[in-house]
This record gives sequence, C-alpha cells and structure tokens, in this order.
Amino acid sequence: MKELLDGYAKHEPIDLIKNWKTPTLVVHGGLDFRVVETEGMATFTALQRKGVPSRLISFPDENHWVLKPQNSLFWYSTVKDWLAQYVPPGAR
Repeated sequence: MKELLDGYAKHEPIDLIKNWKTPTLVVHGGLDFRVVETEGMATFTALQRKGVPSRLISFPDENHWVLKPQNSLFWYSTVKDWLAQYVPPGAR
C-alpha cells in the first residue's frame, strides 16, 4: 500500500505546478462526475498565477465529453484557434 501511495504522491499535480509552462486550454463540463468542477478552475487559476498562457472554457450543461451540437461546434472552433496560435502549421 505504501508503494501505491508513494506512486500517487510522485505525480501529485500540486507539487508539479512549479514546472508548468506550456500554454494550456482547460475545458471543463459542469456535470462531469470524473473530475469535479473546482479541479478545472483550480488548474486554470494556477496557470494564470504562474503567467502561463491559458484559457478556461466551461460547459455547465456537459459531462466529461462535450457532446451537444452547439457546444461541440464552439469546442472545435476554440481548439482550432488555440492550436493555430500556439502550434502553427509547420511548427515542430
């Protein structure tokens, strides 16, 4: 059991925040039962406080996946724009 707990502790996000630098798009569904809403907000807040380029898009009416047509269109558009900004064509 100690090995299992040590393994989790090794990858604890709160201890790794100091290393965050990659521009990050945080997407969260308000009805997500896998990851509570406050986790998405906390992630975004930590990124902002570190000055990491970041954006939070929240879908109060979605679960872990963005499935409703209008939300899906917005998600795809936002991801496409995010990638164009931070991973332009031809970038490696």
